[in-house]
Amino acid sequence: MSAVAVIDEDDWGQAATGVDPLGDPILHTRFALPTRPTTFLRRERLVQHLQQALKTPLTMVNGAAGAGKTLLVADWAAGLAEPVAWLTLESGDQRPGMFWAYLLHALRDCGAPVPDEIGCPAEATRADQRLLAALAAGLSGRDRTVTVVLDEYDRVPAPEIAEQLEFVLHHAGRGMRLIIVSRTEPMMPLHRYRAAGELTEIRDAELAFTPEEAVTLLELHGLRLPVDSARGLVERTRGWAAGLRLCALAAQESADPATYLKEFEADRSTVADYLLAEVLKRQPEETQNLLLRVSVLERFSPDLANAMTCQSDAEAILAGLHRENAFVEDLGHGWYRLHPLFGEILRAHLRVRLPGLEPELHRRAAQWLRRAGSLPETLAHGAAAGDWDFTARALVDDLAIGQLLTGLRSDDLAEVFSRMGHEAATPATDLVRAARELSRNDLDRGLAHLHHAEELLAGDVPDQAAALLTCALLETLAARLTGSPGQAEKAAATAADLRQEVPAQLLEKHPELTALLLTHLGATRLWAGHFEDARAALSAVAGSSGGAATVLPREESLGHLALLDYLHGWPGRAERKALAAVSETERYSLPQPSGSGIERLVLAAVAVDRDELDRAEALLDEVAGLRCAVRDPVMAAGQAIARARLLLARGKVRAALEAAGPAVPAEVVSPWAESHEALVASAAHLAAGRPENAAEVLRNVADDQPAYAVEAARIQLAAGDPGAAIELLDSVRGDGRIGPAVSVRAALVRAQAAQRAGDTATARRLLAQALVDARRERLRRPFRDAGPWLRPLLVVPPLRQLAAGWLEHGPARPGEPLRPEAEPPPLVVEDLSGRERDVLERAARMMSTEEIAADLHVSVNTVKTHLKSAYRKLAVNRRSDAVRRARDLRLL
Repeated sequence: MSAVAVIDEDDWGQAATGVDPLGDPILHTRFALPTRPTTFLRRERLVQHLQQALKTPLTMVNGAAGAGKTLLVADWAAGLAEPVAWLTLESGDQRPGMFWAYLLHALRDCGAPVPDEIGCPAEATRADQRLLAALAAGLSGRDRTVTVVLDEYDRVPAPEIAEQLEFVLHHAGRGMRLIIVSRTEPMMPLHRYRAAGELTEIRDAELAFTPEEAVTLLELHGLRLPVDSARGLVERTRGWAAGLRLCALAAQESADPATYLKEFEADRSTVADYLLAEVLKRQPEETQNLLLRVSVLERFSPDLANAMTCQSDAEAILAGLHRENAFVEDLGHGWYRLHPLFGEILRAHLRVRLPGLEPELHRRAAQWLRRAGSLPETLAHGAAAGDWDFTARALVDDLAIGQLLTGLRSDDLAEVFSRMGHEAATPATDLVRAARELSRNDLDRGLAHLHHAEELLAGDVPDQAAALLTCALLETLAARLTGSPGQAEKAAATAADLRQEVPAQLLEKHPELTALLLTHLGATRLWAGHFEDARAALSAVAGSSGGAATVLPREESLGHLALLDYLHGWPGRAERKALAAVSETERYSLPQPSGSGIERLVLAAVAVDRDELDRAEALLDEVAGLRCAVRDPVMAAGQAIARARLLLARGKVRAALEAAGPAVPAEVVSPWAESHEALVASAAHLAAGRPENAAEVLRNVADDQPAYAVEAARIQLAAGDPGAAIELLDSVRGDGRIGPAVSVRAALVRAQAAQRAGDTATARRLLAQALVDARRERLRRPFRDAGPWLRPLLVVPPLRQLAAGWLEHGPARPGEPLRPEAEPPPLVVEDLSGRERDVLERAARMMSTEEIAADLHVSVNTVKTHLKSAYRKLAVNRRSDAVRRARDLRLL
């Protein structure tokens, strides 16, 4: 039987009115462009992209159900001046004869007459090659291009039809332009068209609504939503057109549309009805089962999906779902995820269809992910299953307890374990509770859980090295919080032994554990006054790598090293280390301030020395307001001393005395904390004119400290005994370790003693020395504290020149108080690179950008880039300000 029914002129009327090869009437509604609703939003960016279809023979508009594909193409096609043959396909069209019969009728229906000799397929199941060749030849001879749109092409999966369609398209030449609208990838050689530049593609990602487009769409529905709120809705729907429209329609019926759009329950909406009907129920039973079970997962691979279903066919199913745009997104590397709304609806459907299965699915996922080495997802699913022993053991056995204490995931882990009840009582759960309580500075509860875990581990428990190493880490933290150097050293020694018993790859995987242990040890040594041992432990952390995992221990260690420099009288060094600590956390966009705030405490102390009192107060307030910061004795004593020195600088003597003397609970007394509290109290008494009280306070301080000798000399001078003052200063060893914060004050005491003795020349020489040393560090406070004897000397031109621009503005007159420099701009928070310094040094020599580029053998743009980077780091906007700021910081 012939595949072509030749229709003569007398029979053409019947063919035109049309019946299909089965004898049923042709449904002309399938040739009509879909009607755009009144709320349809024409998106110009997509229309402009679709205009490229006029230049290519083939166009693919590919996206999920409800992505807005059909309305986009229909709106665009309605504006074309040339014929458009629109055909909405149905499942019956997967038979070649039916497909070509309807396509021929679509061509005739749009006013693009097909020559009579082409005829129509006589059989539903096949189309003769002669018919296809005749159609291609007829189209190729047309003067005007006809655009053929095949909507819902995914209903025609037959490879035979794709092959025939490609044949006609190829041989029709410029006479035919094909646009395929589909949820799936057509079985056509798209790669060839793509390589030749003959394919226009619009896919799911581009079809997604932007927040701004979503706002406009909602306005068409009479709803108003700010762009920020719309951004959350777009994120939840992934910009899915149908989801946004259905949400808008439902919101119109709500008493509070704005709240509905923010908080709507997807599983109880028209969105759920749409997705269940259009996506889930169109799938075979085994596919529905897989989708329901993987809905509890954020992402899944075929192997994980098989573990959830206890089957072995997930790979083919998932690949097929992705090809069909069935709301299964390909993440690459063999991993998938569900569209958020689809996943939300599936989970609700799972609870109805398979009640009670969800915890078991989470348990299966946790076990598979644990074997795969994905700890974060293991913990999340273990917690969702309510299996706290498994979840805590996964954290402890992986040596990851440090992530609960520090790093970018600490808040997430705290949230995971916040739901853990008291019914779980194993070593692992107790260790997690201990870490959680100690991180909140709750010593009593933290130690109770830690000691209980240690008691349970004291028995014959196999494979407990990781748990015991976790105990050692928590012991060092407890020692830091209690100021117990002996306990810290013992725990550190135990940890060193246990490190040999755990797999090396675990230690490499979790560098935060070692970094935390050394940070706690270093902080405890610092409290005890074991400065060199503290510096060794802290320097090991500060100089380590580890990225985001160790960023907070590095910040803490740099902050403590800054404190060590400050205690030795080197405020400039202390400032640079403190700012480096700040830059560590800023580099990873952590909330500022973060950690314990030790670096800001040091910056506050330095600011007091520089008489930048408002800055000091702001920094101290930041430290006091830190949430869940480590509150160890170092911080407690440091805050008290810095606050007292600030109050004393503001002239509040009584408040300074009260602030300097709070009892800091600790196992051992800190020699430096005790002495610095006494020095502040002594200075307060001296400022109030009570030298006897000042001397009495100092009697309890070790007299081998340089700062003690300087303060004691000030007291002797105030008591009228300059000889005793000089004798005390002569006892200070000049071994080069004494920083300018001490040496400047010592020089001022000597200068005052010389002035009283009538040796003005020596007084001026000593004052000049003090000004030179102080200028480098911008130390103004010692001069403010020196008293009125200093002012007459500063009118002498050489001394006035040394003080100008930083200590005071303009000439000082006798009796006039020193005027501190205006509040400085923000300090540099990141070191300049070597090349940035090279550029700034030449800028300081007034070289132009072009001259700098030539001198350094780089391009002008490279010079500009280095300058912009230096401006950012120095917190300035102009070249002259950058040069001046770099000089102030001694970077040039």
